[in-house]
Amino acid sequence: MEQEENQNEERITRAPLPRGREVIGIIEQRYGGNKMKVNCLDEKGRVGRVPGRLKRELWLRPGDVVIIEPWELDNTKGDILLKYKPAQIAWLRKNGYLEKDSEEF
Repeated sequence: MEQEENQNEERITRAPLPRGREVIGIIEQRYGGNKMKVNCLDEKGRVGRVPGRLKRELWLRPGDVVIIEPWELDNTKGDILLKYKPAQIAWLRKNGYLEKDSEEF
């Protein structure tokens, strides 16, 4: 059973893509609590916050690739909605959503 789960993780053919206002970003620094600095692919730096409903599910570190949704009233802040797994990051790179010359994760 455990081998099947590991094989399924390796064979990811697709990763969830940002919808609407959502943007892919890379965590640069943790500020403490549930806040962190995120460099987004739209060339803006945002302060990301993990919403309360995901606080116990998302364990984030600098270098992680995430989807962030900017706030409507303040574009310099946003909510972190999803963390990509290593196989999903490879799929994003292969299909041109992430730069290949960026940092290795």
